[in-house]
Amino acid sequence: MSYQRIDRISEEVRREVDAIIREELGDPRIGGTFSITRAEVTGDLRYAKIYVSVLEDDRRDELMEALKSAKGFIRRALGKRMIIRYTPELIFVSDRNIAYGVHIAKVLADTMQSEDHEDGRDEAES
Repeated sequence: MSYQRIDRISEEVRREVDAIIREELGDPRIGGTFSITRAEVTGDLRYAKIYVSVLEDDRRDELMEALKSAKGFIRRALGKRMIIRYTPELIFVSDRNIAYGVHIAKVLADTMQSEDHEDGRDEAES
């Protein structure tokens, strides 16, 4: 199977799983700010790793547990929405890239702010 086809299927799985979670899943534990960042479907279409990014650290474990308990429902809904031979088994993985990016942006902003403050002090002393 070509890599382009797998990439297209992976992107479609990502979109559909995101829509299923937001529209059809009625679990109150699922809410807040989260994002399905990517999906990686294996070449034989048997498994799909779904990467979930949660911005609220205190809700991360609760959300991941809710998704893992609802993966059968999500897989069945995915099978109804997509026309592929096999509906992949879903494996939810916590993705911390967005939170890490926010942290790096904050560190850079603090560094820039402290450098500006030091430059202002140096000019005042001259």
